[in-house]
Amino acid sequence: MTMDYADHSSLTRYAWLSIAAATLTISMKAAAYLLTGSVGLLSDALESLVNLVGALVALAMLTIAARPADESHPYGHSKAEYFSSGFEGALILVAAISIGGAAIPRLINPRPIEQIGLGLGVSMGASLVNLVVAQVLLRASKRNHSITLEANSRHLMTDVWTSVAVLVGLAAVAVTGWERLDPIVACLVAANIIRSGLGIVRESLMGLMDSSVPTEDQDKLQEALEPYVESGVEYHALRTRQSAARQFVSLHVLVPGSWTVQRGHRLLEKMEGDILRVLPNATVFTHLEPRDDPASWQDTDLDRRDTGSITARQ
Repeated sequence: MTMDYADHSSLTRYAWLSIAAATLTISMKAAAYLLTGSVGLLSDALESLVNLVGALVALAMLTIAARPADESHPYGHSKAEYFSSGFEGALILVAAISIGGAAIPRLINPRPIEQIGLGLGVSMGASLVNLVVAQVLLRASKRNHSITLEANSRHLMTDVWTSVAVLVGLAAVAVTGWERLDPIVACLVAANIIRSGLGIVRESLMGLMDSSVPTEDQDKLQEALEPYVESGVEYHALRTRQSAARQFVSLHVLVPGSWTVQRGHRLLEKMEGDILRVLPNATVFTHLEPRDDPASWQDTDLDRRDTGSITARQ
């Protein structure tokens, strides 16, 4: 049984918002770098360029993920979102390497920074744009269970914290006159970006490996099934899988062998409906078995591969 879930084709408008924000902030941060010559602001502008590439990939993957199931992809295309978030995580790592490459020469041969006040103002404006857009994307990702929007939001927030660090570094240079603070801050920013990028890549890989649904959703599932257990219905071989916005649940339900097919069918329909009420984005598969048949108890493991048991049940 499957419950209809939100039309994720509408999520592309958030990708367009991210593209617009990246384009605007690239212009602002590039201007700030040209005004000041700060390698910290250059690193900030480079990360915004990565944001733009990530947003374009997010748009492409959200468009694919919104496609309905077809003969070649009977479970839909939602996993495309993991490719987007993984790619964006990799881009974050590339940005970190680029920042480090730009900062190290300046650390060895520092240069004076010009027009710090104007550069700070322009960069601060760009950071505010990213902060607002990141929060919009984060709320949309939670509302629509979209890992692509979540990765995009986290990437933008990394950009915001990068900008904050750069601004602090520039302010420290203005106060102390120590020009090496600028590239030092840029290197610290690169290290923080690497941490964020690795987290996004890891989450994407876990999704591609068919991880179970989050712990809080597993708890909801158990709560939905508890009344049936209390009434004497048993189940086993419970499996869950998260695929971007979609979830999949399967289980074997054991009832007395004397039950009619119609009675068992009504029970499964009710169980599936209760599961869908707590996991509305799920596709639920149930399998009915007679409780008094020994073969019914030979598949309690998650992955049944005992061919002898399969033969016995046939």
